[in-house]
Amino acid sequence: MQFDIRAERDTDRKAIYAITEAAFGQPDEANLVDLLRADGDSAISLVAHRVGVIIGHIMFSPMSGEKPILGLAPVSVAPVMQGKGVGASLIKAGLDMARIKGYSGAFVLGNPDYYSRFGFSAALAKGFSCPYEGKNFMAIELKTGALERPFAVEYAPAFSKL
Repeated sequence: MQFDIRAERDTDRKAIYAITEAAFGQPDEANLVDLLRADGDSAISLVAHRVGVIIGHIMFSPMSGEKPILGLAPVSVAPVMQGKGVGASLIKAGLDMARIKGYSGAFVLGNPDYYSRFGFSAALAKGFSCPYEGKNFMAIELKTGALERPFAVEYAPAFSKL
């Protein structure tokens, strides 16, 4: 299936909200996207579109820590487009952009079977102090050796507002 990925535009916001709400079956993640934007904590926000229609979205927000790191959340794909590589393409494009922008690493809270395909690892995240520690808390190095020594990390304030 053909689709393109580009940076989010202001005119995409309603479509992003609708897709995110539909993808998760509730408004919490869509509200998170709006809160992150409102707080100025949208470091990377990409959309996948097909024939001008938005079919997916991903957002990375800055996390606090000793090095420049990001939190991946959420990644959303329109339900009818799930399982067609849209989410995977958004994750790969987002990680590539994060490398280009000079981030040291990224963290995600999600399904290890899915996110390990992109290089995220619960073992790498182990030892990093975070309220979301556990088997679903994973990290990926975007610069070799950047996450060798664990430190305290914290998601953007919007996460605690949900």
